[in-house]
Amino acid sequence: MYKKSAKPKITEPNLPSDLPLLGVDSIQDEEVIELGLIQDSRIPFQTAENIVISQAIFRNVAFNHISLPNAKLTDIIFEKCDLSNVDFSQCFMDRVRLNNCKLIGINLTEASLRNIVFDNCNASYGVLRYFDCKKVEFKNTSFAEADMYTATLNDVSFTHCNLDKAQLSGTKLAGIDLSTCEFYQLALTPEELRGMIIAPEQAIALAGIFGVVIKE
Repeated sequence: MYKKSAKPKITEPNLPSDLPLLGVDSIQDEEVIELGLIQDSRIPFQTAENIVISQAIFRNVAFNHISLPNAKLTDIIFEKCDLSNVDFSQCFMDRVRLNNCKLIGINLTEASLRNIVFDNCNASYGVLRYFDCKKVEFKNTSFAEADMYTATLNDVSFTHCNLDKAQLSGTKLAGIDLSTCEFYQLALTPEELRGMIIAPEQAIALAGIFGVVIKE
């Protein structure tokens, strides 16, 4: 018998009450960005590895297809930002909130996420292969057609998320509650389904995985 996991206890970003305005036009390898408010701006396309961002708020910032592999992000809030197609592969995030953000096609391959909240975001078509989540809350967020192949989900919750056609093969879902989520089709096998928590009406969407034909 699988036990339903409780809502994760997320540690919130540790931020000072007042942050000075910062301007970020370019990012270099191993650069450190900290203690600042970046808002109402656009950061042009560029590639920078091993950067560190800490104790910062990004508000209404557009990241134009930026590639930031191996980044370390701690104590950060993203509000109404556009991070579509940004490459955060192999990054480490801790105590980060993403509120009302556009994350279409974001690349979080092999990323490690700790104490993260995604709230009212659009991460459709995201590439989240092999990402490792612990104490992560997904709320009102779309992962439609996202690739979560062989993800690790530990102390994770999904609430009112769109997971339609998400690739979940290789991802163990025992104890994961998807009963409030929307999906008409999921890419997974019966083994990954074992122990997943769903609503009765969702069973129809999963019947095809077992080769069952439902006659109307």
